[in-house]
Amino acid sequence: MASAVPTTVFPTLHTPSGELPDHAPHWNPQRPSSMPYQRYRPAHQRVPLPPVDRSWPTRRIERAPLWVPVDLRDGNQALAEPMDTARKRRLFDLLVTMGFKEIEVGYPSASRTDFDFVRHLVEADAVPDDVTVSVFTAARRDLIDRTLDSVEGLPRTLVHLYTATAPTWRDVVLGRSRAEVHALVREAATHLLRRAEERPGADIRFEFSPEVFNLTEPDFVLEVCNGLTDLWEASGDRPVVHNLPATVEIATPNVYADQIAYADRHLARREHVILSVHPHNDRGTGVACAELALLAGAQRVEGCLFGNGERTGNVDLMTLALNLYTQGVDPMLDLSDIDAVREVVEYCNRLPVPDRHPYAGDLVHTAFSGTHQDAIAKGLAHHAKRAAELGVPETAAPWSVPYLPVDPADIGRTYEAVIRINSQSGKGGVAHLLRVHHGLDLPADLRPDFARAVQLRTDDSGRELSPAELGDLFHTTYVAPGQEGQEDQEGQQGAHALVTVTADAPGAGSGRCGCTLRIDGREHSGHGDAPQSAVVEALRAADVPVELLAHTGHPVEGGGHAAYAACRVDGVPHWGAGRDPDPLVAAARAVLAAVHRADRDRS
Repeated sequence: MASAVPTTVFPTLHTPSGELPDHAPHWNPQRPSSMPYQRYRPAHQRVPLPPVDRSWPTRRIERAPLWVPVDLRDGNQALAEPMDTARKRRLFDLLVTMGFKEIEVGYPSASRTDFDFVRHLVEADAVPDDVTVSVFTAARRDLIDRTLDSVEGLPRTLVHLYTATAPTWRDVVLGRSRAEVHALVREAATHLLRRAEERPGADIRFEFSPEVFNLTEPDFVLEVCNGLTDLWEASGDRPVVHNLPATVEIATPNVYADQIAYADRHLARREHVILSVHPHNDRGTGVACAELALLAGAQRVEGCLFGNGERTGNVDLMTLALNLYTQGVDPMLDLSDIDAVREVVEYCNRLPVPDRHPYAGDLVHTAFSGTHQDAIAKGLAHHAKRAAELGVPETAAPWSVPYLPVDPADIGRTYEAVIRINSQSGKGGVAHLLRVHHGLDLPADLRPDFARAVQLRTDDSGRELSPAELGDLFHTTYVAPGQEGQEDQEGQQGAHALVTVTADAPGAGSGRCGCTLRIDGREHSGHGDAPQSAVVEALRAADVPVELLAHTGHPVEGGGHAAYAACRVDGVPHWGAGRDPDPLVAAARAVLAAVHRADRDRS
């Protein structure tokens, strides 16, 4: 009898028990909870939502936006231990190598470390000719001055000015009216323009972020941004960046997209404005916000590699870029070695990338479930066949494998970790790993038999099996029984030792085959049109009742042969396998293995 499982008590949790809502469907018995959800207001009660002609949902993203990594500023501010110059330089070099052309490197007026890093980039001549450095500053004269001091000598600079504009921030944080906030921004932007004009040889452009854009009145956003577009004299040669951040996610992604679409339609000098977004991930939908914002007219995305950032993080640029890649769009970045990128980011941030992180996590290309493994194994085999039919390498053939939206090889991953074996695994995954790691192509009818043996082992141990352990289990279960009695041919009791197996012509299955076995100290011979049938005849000569049901075999990559045989002994079918440099010996031992397994089961 199974032991009783004790009931677990959760003293701080209370099962919802309120009255069922009116008109609740009969199939939904969920009851109201006691949580104070009434304290929270939906987005439409917190900020006016603009009227939008929604044409954006029918669009497609057909090219990559301008990617702007903010790991060195926004992501760095979110670290318990901010990066020093050496770690920042390592991450900067990675971003350049990957192909980013505009990189926000810090908040030089906020800390000496950030200031010193910008100076390091100048003095080390570390910025390539086609890369623009962005620096971040609040809308204050002294901070703007400190920021411009830091970039002296850089060939191209984007100065990113920001001020919070949402009502809650205006009232609670800044203590200023709407008009006063606008005046503050205007004064800071004017000072920035004048300071830049004092450096006629410098290439300095401007960006503005109305922080918490998504909680700011749409007309106020346009009032401030359009004023700066005019002040900074946006033109084709010197476009202005207006970055509209979802600083704190407050609604479903379609709401943010509507807000971006409204700005796209009403920003002044639109052809000279780069519309940028900077989504955070408070609701867990930062990637969706960015993708829908691109549909709605955004041209530029600020975010972090693997989504680091304050609270739940910034939008994840790796996920965004690879999402485009899986739609047949060039991400305009080199993402071909995702583990190398991850290694640098983890070192610099001192934060791990989760195992289930999209594309980069250790387990994201891994299947434990039997049905998933079977589909993936069949898909990989079909992909190889299709590539051969097209006459192209597998790495160039169109990708269509179940459960794998991207070919792991395209991002530097191998197939070794795609299928892993635990108690949830099935015959397809087990067979795939034996083929990939051990060169064994199991017959279809043998696969479920071995899968049961694997499940018994994993159920008993409670852990997964490595490919090496899987191979050992197959050998112990199916191959080793065929070798019993070989060490002592004078005869183990009950063991059927192979003495000789011959063929009139080379190779298994060609010509007439002969076999001699030693059973309980006596030799018995048999003949047949294949080594398997010769073994069966020798066994029958010793009064061992055996019926050969199926057999097959194949060469093993790297040398040797594998053979498989199914035999009925005393009315019960059993499988056996053989491995040997000689295909005749491998085939004979497969039959002996099946018989020995039957003997073992009877005893």
